[in-house]
Amino acid sequence: MTTTLRQPSSTPAGKPRTVVSVKRLFRAESGEYVVMVATVLFLVVFGLVMVLSSSFVGSALGNDGNFFATFVRQALWALLGIPLMLMVSRLKPIQIKQATPAVFLAALVFQALVFTAFGITEGGNRAWVSIAGFSGQPSEILKVALIAWMAAILSNRLDHLHDYRVLLSPLAVGVGVALALVVAGRDLGTVGIMTMIALGVAFLAGIRLSHLAALMGVLGAFLAIFAVISPSRVSRIMTWFSGCTEADYLTTCWQSVHSTFALGSGGLLGVGLGNSRAKWSWLPAAETDFIFAIVGEELGLAGTSLVMAAFVVLAIAMARMVRAQQDPFARIVTGGVMVWLIGQALVNIAVVLEFLPVLGVPLPFMSMGGSALLSSLIAIGLVMALNRTGSESVTEYRARRRATTR
Repeated sequence: MTTTLRQPSSTPAGKPRTVVSVKRLFRAESGEYVVMVATVLFLVVFGLVMVLSSSFVGSALGNDGNFFATFVRQALWALLGIPLMLMVSRLKPIQIKQATPAVFLAALVFQALVFTAFGITEGGNRAWVSIAGFSGQPSEILKVALIAWMAAILSNRLDHLHDYRVLLSPLAVGVGVALALVVAGRDLGTVGIMTMIALGVAFLAGIRLSHLAALMGVLGAFLAIFAVISPSRVSRIMTWFSGCTEADYLTTCWQSVHSTFALGSGGLLGVGLGNSRAKWSWLPAAETDFIFAIVGEELGLAGTSLVMAAFVVLAIAMARMVRAQQDPFARIVTGGVMVWLIGQALVNIAVVLEFLPVLGVPLPFMSMGGSALLSSLIAIGLVMALNRTGSESVTEYRARRRATTR
């Protein structure tokens, strides 16, 4: 008597189930969709390599000689974030839209935890929480929630965007509370990014330019007031305007000067991966806000050009997805995520190149920081879910419900 082993009907013979699942995940998607996901995964992997290279000196000094402590933490966040991104990508658009009010409220409560016993103050900013041994920045999750919530509000009011009262309630209230919570923690960089997100989402929704200009004026004045109430921020900004002097070298100019030294010493092809001199305690935040400078030093102009090219490709792919998207909610969320990630990358690179004063903004997907990486990957998961071929849009869902109830 012989027994014949049969392949499951859902898995072709000779092919591992995991390979088939991945192919099924992307088989019918647009070219822009695949390019976006591939570019994000490239930036995450490249970022892990650069985090290892830029952090092993600091890890050894601060973790009893463990050169890989920082890298391992970031790798664990990546191993958590990528599967979570894929899980979020399988959600239905209607599920995402219906969940946005609760998620936004939860994100506001999470941000408010920085003012409790769970809050951590670092560098003068109270922007982190530590719970059960895990620490992170609630404002990173708040960015994602803010985009989705604003998109849900605006997509439901497209026919009334000419009425300024639509911007005041509940939109201005929600955005104002979110910004106020971050302002109270004194995190100017995050406030600037969230302001950019709010303006970008409002523009993509199609509000009147006169209303957008008024909104820009209010938020601009708000940022200016927030900046000048801190003597240290005023000092950094004034130094950036006037240029570094010998007296500023050891204080407000230290990071900027040594960032420039790192980029300049890299030349065309760099000094070699792992051979940076700036990371030997010369450049603070080498693995976080100034990781782009380490890329320039170790991999030269070729490495920095590769990073910038990757973000350009990501921007083009997402912009094409925005243009092709017919559903208002999906279009606004996709555009909002694009404004956030690409805009933040530009700000980070501009700071490293001394086009902007030091703001403390990480480079998306690459800088060390678990909460920043996790929130960025969740945002990409939302974009994947809302632009997936065959996914039911909110408009289609409502049409189907109306047809079935007649």
